Amino acid sequence: MKIQGFLDHLLKSAQGGSSAGTDISTPSQGGLGGMLNADFGKGALTGGALGLLLGKNKTTRKLATYGGLAAIGVMAYKAYGDYKQQQGGATAEPQTVDRLPPPQAELHSQAILKALVAAAKADGHIDARERQVIEGEFTRLNQDAELQQWLHAELEKPLDPAEVARAASTPEIASEMYLASLMAADQQNFMERAYLDELARQLKLDDNLKLRLEQQLRQG
Repeated sequence: MKIQGFLDHLLKSAQGGSSAGTDISTPSQGGLGGMLNADFGKGALTGGALGLLLGKNKTTRKLATYGGLAAIGVMAYKAYGDYKQQQGGATAEPQTVDRLPPPQAELHSQAILKALVAAAKADGHIDARERQVIEGEFTRLNQDAELQQWLHAELEKPLDPAEVARAASTPEIASEMYLASLMAADQQNFMERAYLDELARQLKLDDNLKLRLEQQLRQG
């Protein structure tokens, strides 16, 4: 199951083009590199799938603006790094999705996509018929049966912030998951804001880090 490239293209294609958003270059330390854009030539379809999933045209435009998966890593890197520095913690470089070799980046990508799908369900707008349409679009985009099975399971699950948060095996992944959730949810909606707050609590993000992540997203 390859989630990394699928997720990157999903984010970049949110406006319906295969390269929506601005590329953010990744470090030479392996990582996402060129494989993110490989084998995904159906941008319009991807954007349609993301639009169906989120049901918010404004949100899909916002997601595209940030430049894909690497952008989430860059923002998490800045926010988490600044937070650790303020806390007087270790100065080790944060290991975010934009600066990891493929096996570790894949783990981060799966957690981020899980968070994105969950946040899309936070307003309760995805019913059984819509799930079927979304899955059909994803299947046409990518024929990976294992990926389709995983996405089906995520769409079918009842919304549970604690279950979502269990995918965060590192503080960096927790930061990335919260950023992705912020991108997908409408903070002005009471249900979605309540979900974001509970997710942050389950991710064990303290208020200072939570605030830094929200500020980083606004700054882009």
